[in-house]
Amino acid sequence: MTLVEKQWSLIDDLNIIHDPHERLNAVVTRGSSMKIAEEYKTDSNLVPGCVSRVWLHGELVDGRARFSCDAESPMVKGLAALLCDLYDDTDPAEAAVIEPELWEACGFTKMLSPTRLNGLANMRRRIREMAEGFAQ
Repeated sequence: MTLVEKQWSLIDDLNIIHDPHERLNAVVTRGSSMKIAEEYKTDSNLVPGCVSRVWLHGELVDGRARFSCDAESPMVKGLAALLCDLYDDTDPAEAAVIEPELWEACGFTKMLSPTRLNGLANMRRRIREMAEGFAQ
């Protein structure tokens, strides 16, 4: 499955929930299972520009980009986990260039504050930088 196909599968799964507030709640609930090892909760793994602390860990495993994250805020953790789910276990070259359409396609851009959207953009930037490094 390509990253584009994976993204639309995630969007379709989320959009089964018709109410956007319930959809966002499902993302937050789903994110509660995402964790990273304490050893990865370092300053170098902190995503800059996020209101609450968000740690992002990325690595290349058998030629695939692998991402995991954790955050202090349940809402931020859910959104960050969705982004990690999207880009996890993907071809690094795809992860470097395919932009997330989740926020708009699921109606979250209308519900999230500019500060949260900026934090998600910063997280995407870090994922892109890691993926570019993995693709070399």
